[in-house]
Amino acid sequence: MNRRQFLYGTTAAAMPVLGGCSGDKFVVSIDDSYPVGRYGATSTAEEVTLGLDLTGKTAMVTGCNSGLGLETMRVLALRGAHVIGTGRTLEKASKACSSVPGNTTPVALELSSLQSVVECADTVARLGLPIDILVCNAGINTFGELELVNGVEKIFAVNYLGHFVLVNRLMPLMKQAQAGRIVHVGSGSAYRQAPAVGIDFDNLRGEGVFDSQEAYGRSKLANALFSLELAARLEGSSVTSNVIHPGLVKTNIARTAPIVLRKAFDWFGDLIAKTPQEGAATQVYVATNPALKGVSGAYFEDCNAVTVGGDNHIFDKPMAERLWATGEEMAQGYLITIEWE
Repeated sequence: MNRRQFLYGTTAAAMPVLGGCSGDKFVVSIDDSYPVGRYGATSTAEEVTLGLDLTGKTAMVTGCNSGLGLETMRVLALRGAHVIGTGRTLEKASKACSSVPGNTTPVALELSSLQSVVECADTVARLGLPIDILVCNAGINTFGELELVNGVEKIFAVNYLGHFVLVNRLMPLMKQAQAGRIVHVGSGSAYRQAPAVGIDFDNLRGEGVFDSQEAYGRSKLANALFSLELAARLEGSSVTSNVIHPGLVKTNIARTAPIVLRKAFDWFGDLIAKTPQEGAATQVYVATNPALKGVSGAYFEDCNAVTVGGDNHIFDKPMAERLWATGEEMAQGYLITIEWE
C-alpha cells in the first residue's frame, strides 16, 4: 500500500471523530465531464502551480494567518500574485503577510461580525484593484455547546453567513477581472455529517437540539450550496464559483476539540492527515489552473471535480435557492444590490 492509498483509507477511518461519519455509503468518483488533471491526494500547492506566472493578478484569501490559508497565500504570492490576506485582527493578518515573500496586503476580517465584513470589503475596494481570485478559506469547527452570534448559530454564522456577505460586497470587484474565480473551502462533512434533511432551516438560530459536529456539517453543506447557487447566478459572466474539500489536514481547526482527541491528532495526525502543503493544493489548483477556465458549479476533491453517490444534498438546487433567500434575510442591511447578468 502506497501513501496515497494509506491517506484515503485512514482518512475515511478517522472521519467519525475528525470531520464526519465514515462508511462506504458515499461513493466519490471523478467527474470526467470536467477537465481531469494529473494531480491527486498527495500533490502540494507548489506542485499544482509549477510554471504558472500570476504576475498582475490580485488574489484574496480569508483566514491567512495559519494552516491552509497561510499556505494558500504563500504559494499564490510565490507565483507572483498580489495577495490580500485577512485575519481576525489586523495584527494577525499583518504578522502572516510579513511572514511570506512576495506582494501581500493585510486586512482585518472577523467573520462573526457582519459589520467587520462590510468594513473589510470597503477597505479592499479602496485599493482600487479588480479581484481575480477569492478563496473563502476561513472557518471554525467548535466542539462545545450552542453559541449564538447576533441570534444565529455561530458555526453557521462564521463559515457561511460571513462569506455570503463578503462575496456579495466584493462582487463588483470580481466582475472587473477578466476571469474571476471564487473558491469556497468546504468539506466532505457536507455530505457525511450534515443533518439528514440537509439544511435544517428551522434550527439555524438554536431552536432545536444542538450537535456541534452536525452543525459543522451543516455549515459546510451551506458552503457547497452557496457555491452552486452563485454559479447559477454568474452563468454567462466572467466569474466562476466552485467548492472544494481539502481532505483531512493537520491544522489547528480542531484546537477546541476534547483533549483526548487533540492529543490523538497530535500523535497520529502525521500518519492519517495531509500536510497543509497537500491540503492547500486543491483550492490553489481550482483558483489558478488554466484548464479550469470557465468551469463553475463543480465540487472538487484531491484536485479533480467529483460526483458523490449516496443520499446527500450538495447538488440540491432547490435547497441552494432557499438557502440563498435565507442568507439574504439573515444579512438584511449588510448586502448590496448585484446585477447578475
